[in-house]
Amino acid sequence: MSHSLCLCVSVALPRFTRMNRHRIAPCPLALFSVPGLESLVAHSSAAYPEPTPPYLKPFSRPDEPRKSLRSGERFKAMKFPRSFLFLPLSVFCLIVLTAPPALADDWKPVDPAELALKASVVEKDADAEAIFWEVRVEDVAEVEGDLIFQHYIRIKVFTERGRESQSKVDILFGKIFGSNTKIKDIAGRTIKPDGTIVELKKEDVFERTIVRASGVKAKAKSFAMPSVEPGSIIEYRWREVRSNQSANYVRLQFQREIPVQNISYYLKPLPGVAMRYQPFHMPDDTKFVKDKNGYFRMTVNNIPAFREEPRMPPENNVRSWMLVYYTADPQVAPEKYWKEFGKRVHEILKPLMKTNDEVKLATTEAVGDATTPEQKLDRIFAFCRTKIKNASNDASGMTAEERAKAKDNKVPSDTLKRGMGSAADIDLLFAAMATAAGFDARVAFVADRSDIFFNPNFANAYFLEPANIAVRVGEQWRFFNPGFNYVPEGMLRWQEEGQSALITDPKEPVFVETPLSGPEKSVEKRTAKLRLSEDGTLEGDVRIEYTGQFAIEKKAANDDDSPAQREQNLRDEIKAQMSTAELSNIQIENATDPVKPFAYSFHISVPGYAQRTGKRLFLQPAFFQHGIGPLFPTSSRTHNIYFHYPWSEEDVVTIELPAGFALDSPDQPAPFASGNLTRYDVKISVTQDQRTLVYKRNFFFGGGSTGLSALYYDAANYGPLKTYFDTLNKTDNHTITLKQGAATASK
Repeated sequence: MSHSLCLCVSVALPRFTRMNRHRIAPCPLALFSVPGLESLVAHSSAAYPEPTPPYLKPFSRPDEPRKSLRSGERFKAMKFPRSFLFLPLSVFCLIVLTAPPALADDWKPVDPAELALKASVVEKDADAEAIFWEVRVEDVAEVEGDLIFQHYIRIKVFTERGRESQSKVDILFGKIFGSNTKIKDIAGRTIKPDGTIVELKKEDVFERTIVRASGVKAKAKSFAMPSVEPGSIIEYRWREVRSNQSANYVRLQFQREIPVQNISYYLKPLPGVAMRYQPFHMPDDTKFVKDKNGYFRMTVNNIPAFREEPRMPPENNVRSWMLVYYTADPQVAPEKYWKEFGKRVHEILKPLMKTNDEVKLATTEAVGDATTPEQKLDRIFAFCRTKIKNASNDASGMTAEERAKAKDNKVPSDTLKRGMGSAADIDLLFAAMATAAGFDARVAFVADRSDIFFNPNFANAYFLEPANIAVRVGEQWRFFNPGFNYVPEGMLRWQEEGQSALITDPKEPVFVETPLSGPEKSVEKRTAKLRLSEDGTLEGDVRIEYTGQFAIEKKAANDDDSPAQREQNLRDEIKAQMSTAELSNIQIENATDPVKPFAYSFHISVPGYAQRTGKRLFLQPAFFQHGIGPLFPTSSRTHNIYFHYPWSEEDVVTIELPAGFALDSPDQPAPFASGNLTRYDVKISVTQDQRTLVYKRNFFFGGGSTGLSALYYDAANYGPLKTYFDTLNKTDNHTITLKQGAATASK
């Protein structure tokens, strides 16, 4: 290898029967017998691909721990020591960074042909296009520092829509890319069609919170480019600083929301150390070439736009990107790699789950008179969850200073003595106590499917986390995560359910699929007792409860917010759905409780909810669905469809009718279902005195499967799937008529 770079390229990901490097390939399971939906087909994304030729991927183990790079915070409350994952099989210098030289103050000259450009080169009807996007990354060994990216992009605007979309810029920062990321030195300018240049002012850059298409909130540095019009060129540059991070296991992005004519990465790696890179969803001939001053350059031309869509697979499974990392290890076939990795990590983990007399005594007391394996594990789980203070939990009440002063627990007995530990400490204590109770307990390494669909043919543990504890009960493995406070016993975070888990072993490590919780485990239960006025105002009391995955997400999103912020979040959510709604008497329950459902209760008033026309009121009884549009609003689809987890919805709405009004020829939507996958059922009735309307709605999706087949659908099936959910939305918007002075009618 070259002494200056030692840069090695991994072969392109091979195509599989059921999974390939572009997407998970469809695997027909069954046709659903719902009228009009016969062509809806489920496709599996859970199974492993068949064995394929090994990647040119060595067993890479840098001395410096990799920072977690999860989309959304990867285990905010649970982190095993990263040394678990990165064993020192190869030893070389620590990789440290200094800031690369800043870009020159002068902008690159604008080619008159760029100003004269009338249409996109990459996508015919694009409203705007990046002429170039240049990123420089330097990694040096002399001084320890942060990982710094220098970005410079030039964009041509073609249409008014392009002006609207590109003149406002958001650059994400905060807790992303596995570290605290800062954005600095933003500069920009607009070159108008006549050549006039207007500079971006520093005071026009501000910070705000945005919501992405996926629903995830993010912080952004925002600014509006000045004087943009169709035909203009805009260009801006910025410095991205990833704190305490190196160029090892870094993801390089190659797609934007607009097409790009040319993107170039200039990478200056640590001299004398082998670096490899793995392209994902990129041309097979993509490679780095030697450039000036110790840099290596990779240039890719004519990259189409990447557009987020609701309910799409993880971005890393559909967009163009590259993983770069250092290694000094030789190529190893996947089967051998995972066996060796599982054996080695098992030996490292054994002392961290050590039992002694204290652990055995605590286990005996916790188990008590339990006799069955399930009862014993239930009690051990409850002990670890309730008797040990979780220092990783945002709701623990501990300050950052208190956490910093807390001593490390080296073995489970330390956690017992102190009555406090990190999420990892609590999981390891659970494993030790399960062992003391006579069970076989191991740490399970699991990938995060919100980040990427795991492929074991990539012989590298980069995508795996030591996430859960696996306990053998009879012939099966059960999975536990007591260290993450909000995960109920018998469940995992949705990101880890239905996933391949590596169970470590001194002889034969194995992959075992984690179970997928059914829709009955994650329920949104809503009740409303309302009163309708003659003017159409709807007012009353509401309660909403969340269990399972719903509750995990709600608690994780709210536990570190103040009570006032939690209330404001709720107000914003309701008003986005019903703009005239006013909330009062808000109560938020169990925001940090590990067992009870997360719950909202409040009083609500919605002026103009029902439409008054003469002597008639037109009322949508599906109160909780009011103002919600179709789940899939677009007529076409690019990406496959991916639901995160199975779920259920249970609604009971009672509406006291205004005096003198009665139902006018009421009707009730017919139920519909699709085998065990999904069912929708509505019942509308009135009380015996004809004064109160009772609306009951039950819906579930994702049933009938223990794997991900019920959650993943090929884009080719978008039409039938869209029709199904459009039917659901139309039924939710069913309107009944109330007539003043009409004869009463009942169902």
